[in-house]
Amino acid sequence: MSETATPDSVDSTLLRLRGVVKTYDSGDVPFTALKGIDLDVHTGEFVGIIGKSGSGKTTLINMITGIDHPTAGEIVIDGTPVHRLGENDLARWRGRTIGVVFQFFQLLPTLTVLENILLPMDFCHMWLPRERVERAMHLLEQVELADQAYKLPAALSGGQQQRAAIARALANDPPILAADEPTGNLDSKTADAVFGLFERLVEQHKTIIMVTHDNDMAKRVRRALHVTDGEITEERVYRPRHGA
Repeated sequence: MSETATPDSVDSTLLRLRGVVKTYDSGDVPFTALKGIDLDVHTGEFVGIIGKSGSGKTTLINMITGIDHPTAGEIVIDGTPVHRLGENDLARWRGRTIGVVFQFFQLLPTLTVLENILLPMDFCHMWLPRERVERAMHLLEQVELADQAYKLPAALSGGQQQRAAIARALANDPPILAADEPTGNLDSKTADAVFGLFERLVEQHKTIIMVTHDNDMAKRVRRALHVTDGEITEERVYRPRHGA
């Protein structure tokens, strides 16, 4: 790896992967998507995972979020050995620890924007019931969507839906935000606005791990990990951006 360094602005390891392997047995020949990944991510970092289609970057983010399980290796996040959790415990853990943002928003179409944000709080029994609407509206104000709270997702633009999805991911105040190609379905201006929101969240000490194939976007993160054929082949550390 080139230009590796330990960030000087953080003081703890929030996420640790050791020897993570993922092999899929579908088809005649098993396919190993990840080949012994070692990775530390510290509190308050903005980390980009970059790679071509099929490189293993989405599989890696799925390991981190618990959406998929490793074939071998250890994943410890905020002190929890995620690789040992059963499905029920994993869902509860994810709801409290990691906010997930997808490329295609994944908002429930029959619920209003406000109801979509309330759902994670209800599921994880976070906040008192009377506090949930107030918190949801505060999050919508943060992403400049308070005036869209009672609309269905279909009434919103793509950029608005992605901002609503980010607000939903923040509902339970998780320490980590994991985003898989969050700007991949947006035009360049809207993508820049969403990325700017991520940068502001990092300034508020959120830890963000983002999959992207956009090299220009990748240069705006704190660390960029390049994944090739299931391995981290390069790591670059950039200076934090000021302003932008």
